[in-house]
Amino acid sequence: MNMLEKAFYLGLGVFSVTRERVEKLVNELMEKGEISREEAGQVIEDLIKKGEEEKKALRNLIQEEMGGLKKDLTMATREELEELKARIEELEKRLEKS
Repeated sequence: MNMLEKAFYLGLGVFSVTRERVEKLVNELMEKGEISREEAGQVIEDLIKKGEEEKKALRNLIQEEMGGLKKDLTMATREELEELKARIEELEKRLEKS
């Protein structure tokens, strides 16, 4: 597997990859002569940056999907539940008085 393939596969799951694992991969590439020591630092930073970008994009996608699900399911909000709870408590008090 060449450096570009490794970088691509790493990019797919890099949001769960630690800096230590990225450094290990880059060291392997240096040992095989696929990148120079000078390139290694930049490759590490680029992969970490890409990972952070992908993590952010994934987080945004999940938030969007969850927002869509909430709308589709028409679930009650916490505020609505608290209002209903207060109304029930008020009705229970009225029943106790009568």
